[in-house]
Amino acid sequence: QVMLVESGGGLVQAGGSLRLACAASRTFTNYDMGWFRQAPGKEREFVAGIRWSSGSTVTLDSVKGRFSLARDSAKNTGYLQMNSLKPEDTAVYYCAAAPQYHPVIPTARNQYPFWGQGTQVTVSS
Repeated sequence: QVMLVESGGGLVQAGGSLRLACAASRTFTNYDMGWFRQAPGKEREFVAGIRWSSGSTVTLDSVKGRFSLARDSAKNTGYLQMNSLKPEDTAVYYCAAAPQYHPVIPTARNQYPFWGQGTQVTVSS
């Protein structure tokens, strides 16, 4: 069982930056951490993921070059750095964890059994 606690959301102007953090309740070595977002009236979508053991990452095409991932294994905390934010990035952002079963970083919602509470990100134009 893994508990995840997110922080770092807020209101920012277009072009600004935010960094989200996701703290895990246990050593995270053999897990993948995924980041998803859900805008009002839309499906929850995969944004980015990181394989904790190797540091390899995968990101949604629409955020490549703007969003990046990092991890601090000493703190069992992952980070989603979001730069050049756009109004269409407005959503509730969730982090999620999956045991490292899959050959590649999973991108489907149902592949992640553990979820954070979500944090609101609002980008004003």
